Amino acid sequence: MIKNAVKKLFGGVELSWLKLIIMAVIAGALTAVFAIVPVLEHTSFHAMAVTFEVWIFFGIFIIMNSRSNLDSALKCFVFFLISQPLVYLIQVPFSPLGWELFGYYPYWFIWTLLCLPMGYIGYWMKKDKWWGYLILLPMILLTGTSYMEYFSEFQFSMPKYILIALFCACMMIFYPVLIFSGKKIRTVGAVVGGVCVVGLTVLCLVKPPVYSACIMSEEEGGFDENYSVYLADDKYGSVEIAYTEDIDEYMIQADFRRAGDTVMVLESPDGDKREYDVHIERDTYTVSER
Repeated sequence: MIKNAVKKLFGGVELSWLKLIIMAVIAGALTAVFAIVPVLEHTSFHAMAVTFEVWIFFGIFIIMNSRSNLDSALKCFVFFLISQPLVYLIQVPFSPLGWELFGYYPYWFIWTLLCLPMGYIGYWMKKDKWWGYLILLPMILLTGTSYMEYFSEFQFSMPKYILIALFCACMMIFYPVLIFSGKKIRTVGAVVGGVCVVGLTVLCLVKPPVYSACIMSEEEGGFDENYSVYLADDKYGSVEIAYTEDIDEYMIQADFRRAGDTVMVLESPDGDKREYDVHIERDTYTVSER
């Protein structure tokens, strides 16, 4: 029953223009809310306001439930023409950028224009031919780039981003299964998607994310090259005192490998210790002496 219901999403929905417009408004409004609510920042929900993977899903849904190439192209175009400006418009009163937030919109407008040819060509996936998978493949690859990005973010900020990473992985494998009827196309498509997921996962595991930063100067910390420094829990990464030639000063260099809270210990040659609370995010940090 669930399988049939999911399959129906890709070709069994009567997608009228009214339904499309309502869907565009809801998608735009929800995305704006996900971008506005502070607690959702750096989560899977916020990803919808930044990258393509969920919007690719919407695009494929529209294509598969359209009645012709032209219908598909126009509906994809109108959906994005409504939803994307709405994302920014709703955010304006809540953003410190105000109307300047629309400076990010031209990027999405280019993709909105590209929806016309993509929607037109994408409709041929409904022919259920092997070359239909070649039409789908660029969307799978784009979803793959998002998977790699968010799996890497998940590694650093567990359990954040797990939902969007799983969504990307599942769609890479199941798009061909849900779109096509031919057993051979579905099987090959699922295998190719699965191999891509495994390959990208291994790549992320072999080369995990590292956030490197100079977190304290010798002037701020009152240390020199004879001091030692370390994190109380090395799962968060490592720190060392290193000479920075550009500014002719010793700095504490950190290579963070996980988000969270830990303690940094700065020890003098005499054994005196100072402790600092360190809060780590993916691209920022705070250090405060205890």
